Amino acid sequence: MKYIGAHVSASGGVENAVLRSVEIGANAFALFTKNQRQWKAPPLKQETIEKFKRFCQVHQFSADQILPHDSYLINLGNPEVDNLEKSREAFIDEMQRCDQLGLKLLNFHPGSHLNKISEKECLARIAESLNIAIDTVPNVIAVLENTAGQGSNLGWRFEHLAEIIEQVEDKSRVGVCLDTCHLFSAGYDISSLASCEQVFSEFSDVVGFDYLRGMHINGSKTPLASRVDRHDTLREGTIGTDVFQFIMQDSRFDRIPLILETIKPEIWADEINFLRSLEQK
Repeated sequence: MKYIGAHVSASGGVENAVLRSVEIGANAFALFTKNQRQWKAPPLKQETIEKFKRFCQVHQFSADQILPHDSYLINLGNPEVDNLEKSREAFIDEMQRCDQLGLKLLNFHPGSHLNKISEKECLARIAESLNIAIDTVPNVIAVLENTAGQGSNLGWRFEHLAEIIEQVEDKSRVGVCLDTCHLFSAGYDISSLASCEQVFSEFSDVVGFDYLRGMHINGSKTPLASRVDRHDTLREGTIGTDVFQFIMQDSRFDRIPLILETIKPEIWADEINFLRSLEQK
């Protein structure tokens, strides 16, 4: 069973994300539980929490089918103490929001060293940040997203993800989300079925499929190993569609949210249908 959806708007209240997902024929979705470009947000109202849970129940979305994303401002590997504390507080708030909404996953970009500390130190800081958050908030799994490796962002190598996970004390509370655009931009060739086999075999060896909690399904505007994060639609751009066929036909990607972040929301329903059509081929 494949859970396919998109990162939909939560404008007007998080419960609206459920309805927008239903409109595009999705059986999974992603959302921001607060404004992703602001540090602080008012707490979730009890009425909003109840409405979100009710809408999920009515439209048959379980916590396994929903992959919330944290704020882009958060950097859990920040080399500066004040900004690191600010990021940790904001991340804990995001986890608490997920827990309030009955969600069990929180997707985030690992962090950046800003050319001020070593990669190793930064990865250790990210793991320490996760240990603090996991100790503070129950139930929610912190889901590391691989990055394209732009600037000083870490998480673009499988080894980075593995090194963070290794230092997280409660391994049941950490997972991984793989973004197809980021994989390709980071230098992992997923443009053919044979190369997909190699890349995902490497992921299995270095990180392990046990940790895979979600996927971001995106095309890319930039070439292999560009280290530039520019999403495209599924059938345009530089990757081709073999990787989507590979994912749709491989049971290792069953029962995790497969989330579109492609650049034309108006064709999300069509892209969901396209992915479903690949299951049969």
